[in-house]
This record gives sequence, structure tokens and C-alpha cells, in this order.
Amino acid sequence: MAIKRVNKYGDKILRKKTKQVDYKAIKKDLKSILKDMTNTMEAAGGIGLSANQMGLDLKLAIVRYRKSEDEFIDIIIINPEIVEQSGSTTNDEGCLSLPGLFAKTKRFTKVKVLALNEKGMPVEMIAEGLLARAFQHEIDHLNGILFIDKLPLLSKLKLKPVLRKMKKVWAKIDESSPDYKSPQISEADCEF
Repeated sequence: MAIKRVNKYGDKILRKKTKQVDYKAIKKDLKSILKDMTNTMEAAGGIGLSANQMGLDLKLAIVRYRKSEDEFIDIIIINPEIVEQSGSTTNDEGCLSLPGLFAKTKRFTKVKVLALNEKGMPVEMIAEGLLARAFQHEIDHLNGILFIDKLPLLSKLKLKPVLRKMKKVWAKIDESSPDYKSPQISEADCEF
């Protein structure tokens, strides 16, 4: 099992809609893929990771849910789909593919997600708060959408020069490197 490089803003796979997973075809490799995704997510300090962030064209993601201060579970979602949503909230959001960048992003407060779990069984989950935000974020990734696409037009315009500048910095970040350290990106670099 290995830590992989997280694809960063500008990598084409992040803008591609991922392929539906054929569970039977992937079953024998799934445990290894999920272990790599978990290791990579932990190394990068994330609470979620989509397969395309690791370069895999699969409609598959992991979302880490903290049950208590020292207990968490990793929720595997295969071919996920949001079938209901309600409410609205705007909070800071970031992404492992845009490290160090945070912006106020509008999301639904509550979502209902249909997916397959890691055993190929259909699951239905109703999530609120941070878990709902994480599901929306990862499912967007699987559809080629980044959280910055959800920003108001004026914010997107202000962000353009920041993204150009940061794209070069992000391209050098490699979580799989033995020398990897969490990126030291100043707020000044990411302000908009």
C-alpha cells in the first residue's frame, strides 16, 4: 500500500467526469485502491479523497467522518449520487487539489446520498453539516467540478490571478515523496 501524489489544480483528470465503477470488475483490486486512497488522504491531511484526485478514472471516493475526538470511520462511496438536498449554508471550504486555498462556499445543509459501499452493497445515507459538505465536495470531484466553481462570479474573477500563481507552486507538491512536508503556503499567496 502506498501514498500517491494528489492531482492538483490544472491536472486534466480533475475536470473529467469519472466512469461508473463495475463492482465485479474492480472487486479484487478494490482493497488495495482503498488502502492507497486512505494512506494518501491521511498523509495530505484531508477528510475526503476522490479516486480522480489520485489519477484513477473511477466514480469512487472516501469521506472520513469523525464520531468523537478519537474515533472516526471512513465512508466508502462507489457510484454515488445525491438524490435529495435541502437547506443552505456558506462556510470555508478547501481541497487537497488546491492546498492552502480556502473560500466561503455555498452548499446544501442536508443531503441524501445513494451509493454502493466497499462490499458492493447499495447504501442510502442522510447527512448534515460537515459530512453533507464532504459528500457534496467529493461527488462534485467525481463529476469534474471543483469547489472554486461554486464561488460567486466576482470571487472567481478575483481568484484567477491567484490560481495562475499557485498552479506553479501546487505542481511541485508531491505527497508520495519521502521528503513530503505539508505545504507552507502563506495566506498572502492565497488571498483574493
